[in-house]
Amino acid sequence: MKPWRWTVGIAIIVFLAGIAGVLAGRALIPARPQSSELHEVLHHQLKLDAGQEARLEAIEQQFAVRRRALELELRATNARLADAIQAEHGNGPRVTAAVDASHVAMGELQKATLAHIFAMRQILRPDQADKFDRAVVKALTADAR
Repeated sequence: MKPWRWTVGIAIIVFLAGIAGVLAGRALIPARPQSSELHEVLHHQLKLDAGQEARLEAIEQQFAVRRRALELELRATNARLADAIQAEHGNGPRVTAAVDASHVAMGELQKATLAHIFAMRQILRPDQADKFDRAVVKALTADAR
């Protein structure tokens, strides 16, 4: 075998082994969930008591179900938008209606998220609520800075 073929063969094997390693790593090692600063403040900096922790857990479980349903609805509106774009190839009445439906779904998700934030705030003591409020404002204005 010629040296350049040997080098190319080794390079291909190394490349495929690297891809296999990445795939195996993703399959075997779960991704670390992204933690928001608000989550960090709420769960680690406010020093919640046991009663607050229990109420927070219930609030978060309820919201997880609601958020999942709203996210599925948003995905469905995006699929309808894609179908409308494919059918009309322009900004026709189906595309406009699908965009409007998508905006409604996004708005519902935002409203539910705010209701969730306010529900969490209700379980906090005044000193905790002040710190929580600052974290909420910071999270909402992070991109504006």
